[in-house]
Amino acid sequence: MQLKESSLDPATATYREVIPAGDYWMHVVKGGETLRIVDLAGNQAADTLFFDAADPADRYSAIDTIREQRNVYLGVGSKLRAVSGNVLLEIVADTVGRHDTLGGACATESNTVRYALEKKTMHACRDSWLLAVAENDGFGLTKRDIAHNINFFMNVPITPDGGLTFADGVSGPGKYVEMVAARDVIVLISNCPQLNNPCNAYDPTPVEVLIFPAAGA
Repeated sequence: MQLKESSLDPATATYREVIPAGDYWMHVVKGGETLRIVDLAGNQAADTLFFDAADPADRYSAIDTIREQRNVYLGVGSKLRAVSGNVLLEIVADTVGRHDTLGGACATESNTVRYALEKKTMHACRDSWLLAVAENDGFGLTKRDIAHNINFFMNVPITPDGGLTFADGVSGPGKYVEMVAARDVIVLISNCPQLNNPCNAYDPTPVEVLIFPAAGA
């Protein structure tokens, strides 16, 4: 687990926004810009999708990212790759040390299967993404584009027999992950509303996003 503080001062950010728990955020981060996601209260899960803005069909691929870095967890130095193999972003600073790329996102259907039938009506990350693409058709995305995602700040240990477990988070208040965009990238975050497992200590809280200008800009 490698930790690295950022050298960037939040006062120099050109964009800042707080995403309430259960809400979504959709934005284009330009090539060379730095995106920081901050876990404001700790133990929150930011379920995130990435797309090449010039070709949204070329989206983040967990398979290609894991294969190339030979690690199922993300941290400093991880290059987030698209299905083409192209690098979308690279993690350059991280005060958490582990981010999940296998656990997937909550959906009303999975809430029913994992927990109980009455949980189906609870809001879920997939709902947030579907709402985002419906309300932002200018990005050219549809529900077919919702595929692999990254769960920033989420702790999903792998069991000895190869299964997945959802454990208490390893993040804390003010912890963050920061990444530099290798090209123009559409970023779609669902700030997870999950109340049924300890990914966010059963208490969904806000996260903050900051964008910093490209070096020399």
